[in-house]
Amino acid sequence: MSAEESLLNKEELVSGTKGQVLNDKAECYFTNVVTDSRNVCENSMFVPLVGEFQNGHKYIPQAIEKGASVILVNEDEAAENKALYDKLSSDNPRVLFVAVKNTLHGLQDAAEKYVEKFSGLTKVSITGSSGKTTTKEMMVSVAKQHYGEEDVVHTKGNLNSETGLPLSVFNIRKNHKLGVFEMGMNRENEIGEISKVLKSQYGIITNIGTAHIGILGSRENIAREKRKSLDYIPSTGAAFVPANDEFADFCTEKVNGKIVKFGCDNSDKGRWSIQLIKDDGLFGITFNINGVNVKLPLSGQHNYYDALAVVECAEELGISAEEIKAGLESMKSVSGRMEISKIEIKDGCEINVIKDCYNANPDSMEKLLDFIYKLETGGRKFLVLGDMKELGAESKAAHEAIGKKLCEIHPDYAFLVGEEMKVAYQLIKNRPNVFWFEKNSDEVFGLIVKTINHAVRKNDIVVLKGSNSMKLEKVYEKICESVKVLQEI
Repeated sequence: MSAEESLLNKEELVSGTKGQVLNDKAECYFTNVVTDSRNVCENSMFVPLVGEFQNGHKYIPQAIEKGASVILVNEDEAAENKALYDKLSSDNPRVLFVAVKNTLHGLQDAAEKYVEKFSGLTKVSITGSSGKTTTKEMMVSVAKQHYGEEDVVHTKGNLNSETGLPLSVFNIRKNHKLGVFEMGMNRENEIGEISKVLKSQYGIITNIGTAHIGILGSRENIAREKRKSLDYIPSTGAAFVPANDEFADFCTEKVNGKIVKFGCDNSDKGRWSIQLIKDDGLFGITFNINGVNVKLPLSGQHNYYDALAVVECAEELGISAEEIKAGLESMKSVSGRMEISKIEIKDGCEINVIKDCYNANPDSMEKLLDFIYKLETGGRKFLVLGDMKELGAESKAAHEAIGKKLCEIHPDYAFLVGEEMKVAYQLIKNRPNVFWFEKNSDEVFGLIVKTINHAVRKNDIVVLKGSNSMKLEKVYEKICESVKVLQEI
């Protein structure tokens, strides 16, 4: 697609959104799509969204000032403020206004229409309760070895939502051969809507856990939502699900394409044999694909299982074992997820810090605690754990389970942060060096760091894990204020 070509022409946009043009004489020309008026640039299509506390329509004048050339408008908004939109249309004859029933669905419908233009693009979707972003990054890294650096389009950051995925697919261009897109959810049928936009030929579900159980109520409901990512897989495509997940069959019972179960127990099926060689703890995992040794630099069995999903998908795509090796071995930790740093903290004393502060749910927390428990560094273990959010009625039981887990693994120091972590603290408060803080304030973080700095010795490990809103990355920042970071893995 040339820089001069509009992403969609007028007929495509109007038919795709089932919209109504408010000013027939305006042309349709836009080269990017935004929902935030602050991100509008020349020739943007601006899609104002209506939320509980905000109505994006009020930013339409600013969007036009910044160069927006196409505007989607809610039908009700246009009808209730007809005089305003008549004036905006007449004052800006080059700006195309299209009224749609709902601007969110209009964005999704326009994105669906846009994806349809690229019939030759192979599309891979990735979802799951945890691990989807890291799996996406691994898939992209492997795919680029096969298709080429410029020929793979993918989700940037965490644009995986009801708005994020539609915005992501507008980055597809004619040169792209493979698209890898992440699908997240915060409400019922969100994945159903964005799956309809993408219609992937290959779909990975990393796991069915308890993230968002406060919204959907049960793991079965979560599985019912996640399996919608596989709704459009054709008979020539494939779905990839974890062999050891009790919802694997449930997720794939309606899939038209090939069903592939990945995991350590499925190590020699298909044309390849996969074998675990060595778990190097903080320094990754070595495994073998059909005689080719691969050193995955990401630590933890959960990352290894996600890598197996990538291997299975890559096999179906015709990517060689050597290309998989090159892609996986060039991986780095995704920001905020199992980032490992070696730090010189005092008198030449070196410790390791694991920063996993982007998100937390019972599954990811348990996986991390299991990993830490089995980890042999020759030093002690300092855990800084924050509240797990969005668990609803399940929150108390989930945090109690963390308390029970801590009783099993006996950390040397445990710092629990947040109101919801109090129930975990109640179970382990009689153990030495266990602390609970109600607030995640700078003062609290300073006290935690002061305690760690005083107590820490050579080869000790500090682990930071909590939901993003707990801001535990500030603990890492305070640790690093007066020390030397030697290496980031």
